[in-house]
Parts: sequence; C-alpha cells; structure tokens
Amino acid sequence: MSAILKLDHLNVSYPTAGEPIRALDNICIEFQPEEFVVALGASGCGKTTLLNVMAGFINPTSGTIALKDKPIHGPGKDRGVVFQKHALLPWLNVLENVEFGLKIQGVGKAQRREIAIDNLNLVGLADFGDHPIYQLSGGMQQRVGLARALTSDPEILLMDEPLGALDAFTRESMQELILKVWDKTHKTVFFITHSIEEALFMATRLIVMSPRPGRITHQYDLDFCRKFIAGTPTRAIKSSQDFIKIREEILAIIHGEEEETM
Repeated sequence: MSAILKLDHLNVSYPTAGEPIRALDNICIEFQPEEFVVALGASGCGKTTLLNVMAGFINPTSGTIALKDKPIHGPGKDRGVVFQKHALLPWLNVLENVEFGLKIQGVGKAQRREIAIDNLNLVGLADFGDHPIYQLSGGMQQRVGLARALTSDPEILLMDEPLGALDAFTRESMQELILKVWDKTHKTVFFITHSIEEALFMATRLIVMSPRPGRITHQYDLDFCRKFIAGTPTRAIKSSQDFIKIREEILAIIHGEEEETM
C-alpha cells in the first residue's frame, strides 16, 4: 500500500539572534491510508512544529514532505486542521462556521449547506446549526471545529491537541466520538497529545518524540482503538493489563529522555 503522506529527512530550525534553534531533526515517516497516528512527547519536542509543516503553515529548513507524491508548499483543502483552541468565528452561527471554508472556495449555498449539515450530523450536532458559538460548551465547540475540518473532504486530518482544555469526562467522550468519526470517514489522522492514556487509546500507530531537537525515538503499532470500534467498553480497555503495561513503558521512556536532556 502506497503512503498517503511522506516526510523524508525533514529538518526545521528557527532563526534567532544567535544560533538557530533546531526544532525537528531528521524526521522520516510515512502515513498509510486510514491510519490514526498519534505523536507524544514532552513539551517543546516539536510536535506542533511537525503538524504545522504538514499543514503547510511553515516550510522545512531541509528535507521533503509530499502528500500523494505532491510536494507541500503551503496550506490546502486536502489537509483539514483542528486546532488546540476551536478558532471558530464568533459572529457566525454553528452551521455558518462549518460551511465557511466551502463558501471561501466558491461552493454554491445549497451544496455547501448540505455538506455542512451532513458533518454536523456526524459529530452529533444536528440540532444546533442555528445556535451562536458562545452558547456551546467547550466540547461542543470542538465538535464544530471537527465538522468544519471535514467539510472540504481532506486527505488527512491534522489535530493539534484538540482535547487538552476539556474536563476529564468530556475529554473521554470526545475521544470516543473522534474514533467513531474516523471509523465512518476512513480518514488518515495525525493527532497530537500530551496524555499517554489518550495516545494509547486512540492510535493505530504511536510515535514518541525526544526533547528538542525533536526526533522520532520509538514507534508502537497499537489496536486498542480498534477494540473500542469493535465494541469493547472504553474503561475496560484502559484498565486492561496490556494497556497499563505499555502505558508504564512509554512513561518511563519519556521521563528517561527528559532526565537525560536535563
């Protein structure tokens, strides 16, 4: 199976008044269709920089990145982004926010509204299309952000720690919702988190990154998310011995890398 997204010897440095800051070092990774790849690592390891390169918001200092063999040189509708903060437009209602990208692309009103409504149904907000954004909870606002990212039917969905600001109960519900959406849409997903438990539960492949400069030090192929899709309850998965064993192993890796850097 050919890769949908490929990063080859990718490096990113940020210029400063003195020596440049190396954010990413020699990143080589391929994303296969329908993978759910999660990046995990200490703060400052370059996870968000990596996502921003994939989104086309910044260019690599060296190396290459290509989506379906086409080099990425800037943002595009073939990549949907869900941000840490929902970044919704407060003067538009829910439905108008979801269809906004299609409006900018020149899609007709009837067509873009139909697509937006379908995506609101997908995230469980079918009855909230005419609501202003400020009336929604944090979890509901992130659902709107997810629906908006899906409206352009992107090849890959990029999610930059979208659940970090939510309370524990809402966060777990959103993890389940995102996995259900992934299962229904068959999208390739790149997801950033600081939560080891969240990473293990959601990933088909987990990459662990070192402190700056960010390198991929470990990779895990996982199936906990597929067990959830198949019907195993979330708490049963997260309390299983296999889950706990890998969680503690990864925790030791991250703590060990932090101590070595210090």
